[in-house]
Amino acid sequence: MTIYIGNISFTMTEEELEKTFAEFGKVTSVKVITDKYSGKSKGFAFVDMENDGEGDAAVEALNGKDMDGRNVKVNKAYPKKEY
Repeated sequence: MTIYIGNISFTMTEEELEKTFAEFGKVTSVKVITDKYSGKSKGFAFVDMENDGEGDAAVEALNGKDMDGRNVKVNKAYPKKEY
């Protein structure tokens, strides 16, 4: 299951996110989205979790919570729409 995490701190690392989500189950990948020119975080990330039930538990527990001084938005990620 792929999870979207929005409004994260611009200094939050992939390691910090992995540690947070690992409390709910096995994390298979973490990707903080960065600007291709500056390399700075865009303030959102994606986490892949092996088990959907564990992913749902993480979404439920972490959505709206304070992480690094910011209330994050956490929900199931959906495929990018083609326009």
